[in-house]
Amino acid sequence: MNSAIQDQLKVFRESQKNRGRLLINCPDQPGIVSAVSKFLFQHGANIIESSQYSTNPEGGTFFIRIEFECPGLQAKEEVLKSQFQKIAETFSMEWKLAFVYELKKTAIFVSKELHCLRELLWEWQSGDLLTDIALIVSNHEESRQIAESLHIPFFYIPASKENREEVEERQLQLIKEFDIDLIILARYMQILTPAFVGAHPFKIINIHHSFLPAFVGARPYDRAYQRGVKIIGATSHYVTNDLDEGPIIEQDIKRVDHRDHIDDLKKSGRSIERSVLARAVKWHLEDRIIVHENKTIVF
Repeated sequence: MNSAIQDQLKVFRESQKNRGRLLINCPDQPGIVSAVSKFLFQHGANIIESSQYSTNPEGGTFFIRIEFECPGLQAKEEVLKSQFQKIAETFSMEWKLAFVYELKKTAIFVSKELHCLRELLWEWQSGDLLTDIALIVSNHEESRQIAESLHIPFFYIPASKENREEVEERQLQLIKEFDIDLIILARYMQILTPAFVGAHPFKIINIHHSFLPAFVGARPYDRAYQRGVKIIGATSHYVTNDLDEGPIIEQDIKRVDHRDHIDDLKKSGRSIERSVLARAVKWHLEDRIIVHENKTIVF
């Protein structure tokens, strides 16, 4: 990582040292917001952002994301986690307490097409994607120069059906070695095995070049052209063992018509793919996503 970006991230960590985020989902019932707010108040925290949603106030599921400032937060981490557990048990909560200064470490997987990688790196360099990009992994050499120009460790690991087990063993070693929090598939054109996916539940984000659930799998633009679609799109989702069926985080579309050939669709689609993936990654890094069943709640 180059020194300018290191300095930028250092400043961010210092400025956010007292900032925390609390994500909760639980059966909806009276008193949840009151109990959480009272808890934060008792620990000297000031709520600066709060978003909530209920699937049904009568017997549904309640979701809330709270961002707060708390003086001396680093010294209070363990106490907050320990004491909040009592509230969580009372309301049968699934919850996560995140500390903003603990930047998530990301790994980007990419194949030959680099437009999504370039978008992520641009957002990162401009300070809009706040993460520690720890490494770039590819089954092709095309992205090496970009990675090395930014002093990001680059690992070329040729992949095919024949050596998939060996490849993933090496990839898993790297993920563990670099202590990665999020894996981004920026047009990485290899299917991950159940073992790999199972090791990182809801920590792998993919960009699929169609408006799911339409045209699942390979060559969606070709099939879209053959079908004569009037819109094309892209979908960013968490990876599960069901191909392109994971919880959807973000989507977007663009109108096309009969004049557009396959190459036109692909060219237009790349623009959508870039922005959709960048938004999904940003929301994950900002702890704005709660996965519920096979859906996401995005605050």
